[in-house]
This record gives sequence, structure tokens and C-alpha cells, in this order.
Amino acid sequence: MTGFLNAVEKAGNKLPEPALIFFYFLLVVMALSAVLSSVDFDVVNPVTNEAVRINNLLSPEALTVTLSSMVTTFTGFAPLGIVLVAMLGVGVAESSGFINTGLKKMLRVTPKKLLTPMIIFVAMFSHVAADAGYVLVIPLGAIIFMSAGRHPLAGIAAAFAGVSGGFAANMVPTGNDALLQGFTQAAAQLLDNTYTVNTLCNLFFGIGSTVMITLVGWWVTERIVEPRVSKLEIDGDYQHNEDMSSYSAQESRGFKVAGLVMMLGLAGLAALAWPETSLLRSATDGSLTSYGAPIMKSIVPLIFLIFIIPGIVYGFVAGTFKSGKDVITAMNESMSKMGSYMVMAFFCAMFIKAFGDSNIGTLIALAGADVLKTMELPGEATIIGMIMLTAVVNLLIGSASAKWALLSPIMVPMLMAVGISPELTQAAFRIGDSTTNIITPLMVFFPLVVVYCQRYVKSTGVGTLVSMMMPYSVIFFICWSIFLLVWWALGLPLGVNAPYTYPIQ
Repeated sequence: MTGFLNAVEKAGNKLPEPALIFFYFLLVVMALSAVLSSVDFDVVNPVTNEAVRINNLLSPEALTVTLSSMVTTFTGFAPLGIVLVAMLGVGVAESSGFINTGLKKMLRVTPKKLLTPMIIFVAMFSHVAADAGYVLVIPLGAIIFMSAGRHPLAGIAAAFAGVSGGFAANMVPTGNDALLQGFTQAAAQLLDNTYTVNTLCNLFFGIGSTVMITLVGWWVTERIVEPRVSKLEIDGDYQHNEDMSSYSAQESRGFKVAGLVMMLGLAGLAALAWPETSLLRSATDGSLTSYGAPIMKSIVPLIFLIFIIPGIVYGFVAGTFKSGKDVITAMNESMSKMGSYMVMAFFCAMFIKAFGDSNIGTLIALAGADVLKTMELPGEATIIGMIMLTAVVNLLIGSASAKWALLSPIMVPMLMAVGISPELTQAAFRIGDSTTNIITPLMVFFPLVVVYCQRYVKSTGVGTLVSMMMPYSVIFFICWSIFLLVWWALGLPLGVNAPYTYPIQ
């Protein structure tokens, strides 16, 4: 394992800067699109019922569209707004000392042996707040580990594994449940127009997966990843030299007041969301967790407010802020650290848009699904094949909804025809969709995690991060696949009204 990871790291770090990687990929996609646009493929897109055609991105019309939409492509890049807005609030809370004091208090009551599982568990729970875990939990993982005298990159790895590698696991329903259910039900009704899929059809398996991923991630972090990264010298600009075992009476008072303000804010939010007529609920079904619910659309602004308000209160009570100018200075400092990420985000946005517009990713995904369909494997092998297909496609298409929109109309009816229920197929998809998130540089938040690592170890490159996360990816894939098959063999419920089998007509 060590030799393999060393080879991965060595090869990966010979790659250019992440921004240049996305730029080169952009050029490759544009060139491939020009070549493949003249080829007729017999792969049919189940969404449009038409043969997939590759669009030539080097045509005069496409180049004109690319140039005219370049600014909006960058500004409309979803992770960019999420990261910048959330980091403004978190930056104020961090600069004021609110987060550090909270960590000091937490370290006093949490045994050091349990820091790793706690971070992984919290990282998985952060899925309730959509993509907020990437900008909140992952950097906190580094701070917590460093404060406990451990290597910060191990904390980043553990948090990244929970947020992204364990994306399909959670203790409570999330918006992703409703999103996938819609595609699954529509695909099932292609074969049986009376079939309905419950939004919570994978809830019980997700709860069990949370426990399993926490334990497996704990073992991987402390037995494989941490011994490896501990050899890396911490030479970055972001270091903690203060004593994390003590705090002053004024700091403690500031934290209590700021914590009370935060609790009151959360209580007020809960009171506003509780009534069935709340404006924060979805207008269609009254849900708080569906993607259309205003509260889900407001997660990032809420994170901004939940951190900036207590951060400001703490700053003035503890004496770290003297005037409003100090608050603005804290915001400026948090944004100054995001320069390299914004450069990478520009080229990443351009590449992802070009990759989607070209239809190359669609062609690869559908061709892989057709191969799996023709193999006619037994049920258990088919489920493993489904997980493997999704994991491979996930290296190319990061969006879970985009992948499932393409794969579900083929995979769900196909597996129903051999007696496998749509709910079980969806569970298999979610495993594959999670396990390779953490090793593909094409995942939109991957460049941000590289930046987090470079704050502590300047030499961190794509290869370093991939080699860190490879053990999680491989072991999560193996353990999670076996976990699903065992769950199935024991007859444990996948979720609400979720059968394992579908009667073959």
C-alpha cells in the first residue's frame, strides 16, 4: 500500500498546477469534440430518445457562445458563490477568536481518541446543509487536529472522507433524497406506470451506513493516512502556535454570550420553520428538505449569518474587535486566502461547461450502462456492477442528479426486469456516487481542498491529495458494497416502503 501510494503521489505531483490541468482538459475536450462530432453513435439518450451526438466546440457558433458566456460561466459556477459567501461569515468568526475558543472548550470534553470519528460523523451530518461541509467542516478538521497536536492534513482527509466520500450516508433526510427519488420514480414508471417510490426509501440504510463509514473512516485515518502524512513538514502560512488548552475569563464570557446569541438565532429559525404554513417550506409539498424549499435555498446565507453574528458579538465582548473596521478587516483577510481558489474555479467552470456542452460525458456514461446491460449477471453481481459503473462515471460527471438523470431510465427498468427493485438500484447508485468523489480532480470542490492543504504544507499537489484519499476510496467501495449485500441478505429494511425485489411481469 505504501509503495502504491508513493507512486500515486509522485506521479500526481508531476502534474501541472490544478488551474493548468483544467485548462489543458478544456483544450482536450474541445479537440475531441471536433473529431467526434462527425461520428454517428448508436447510443440513445433515454431522456431525449435520440442518438447521442457530440457537439463540435470548435465550430464558429460554439466559439462565439463560449466567448460571449465566459463571464457568466464563471460567475454562475455554483461552488464559487457557496465558498465565498460562507467564508465571509466563517472568516469573521475565526478572526474574532470565536471558533478557537469553541475548539478549546470542545477539546477539554472530547477524548483525543474520539476526535477522528467525531469529525467524520459531523462531516456526514453536514449534508443536511447541502455543500456547506466543504467550506466549513473540512478546514475545521485541520484546525481541530492541529490543536490536538496531530497533523492537520490528517484532519482534512478525515473530514473530506466524511463530507464527500460518505455523501450517501446520513442520519436524517436531506434534499438529495427528494432529488434522486424523483428520477427513480420516473424511471420505474417507464416499466410500471403505477409504481411509486418513497422519498425516504434509503433512509434506514443511510443511517446504518453512517455508523459503518464512521468506523471504517476512523480505522483508515489512524492506521493508513495519518502515519503517512505525519512525515510531511508543516511549512505553510497558517499555523497555530497558541496554547489550545486554556482560555481567559473574558474569552469564556465572550463565547457564552456569542453561543447564546447563536442558540437564540437557531431557535428563532426553528420557530419560523415549524408551522405547516411557514414561508420557509416548499410551496408544493410543505417539506423543509426538498430542493425547492426556501430554507434549503438559503442554507449558505444562513451559515453566513449563523457565524458572522456570533463572531461579531464574541469579538466585541472578548475585546478582539474594537470597531466595525475590525470586522471588515477580518472579511478582507478571509477573502485574501481564496485567490488561488478563484483562479482554479475560473478554469474549472470553463472545463465543466465545455464537457457538458460537448456530450462526451453523456456518451461515456450511456455506453458503460449498455455494456453492463448486455452482461446479464446474477443479482448480487449486477448490484456490484451498478456500483462500479457509477463510481467510474463519477470520475467524469460529478453531479449526482446529472448522472442519475442519464443512468436511471436505463438501469432502473433493466434491473426491475430481472427482479431488483428501484429502491435497491438507487441505494447502489448512491454508493458508487460517493466513493470516488474524493479522488477525482474533476469534482468541483477538489481544488478547494488542495488549497486547504497548501495552507499547512506548501508542496501539496493534486497527487498528494489523491494519494491521501485513495485508501478511503478503495476501502469505502469494498466495505460499503459488502455492507449493502449483507443488509440485503439479512432482509433489513432499506427505508420507508422500500422492497428489495420487484415481481417480474
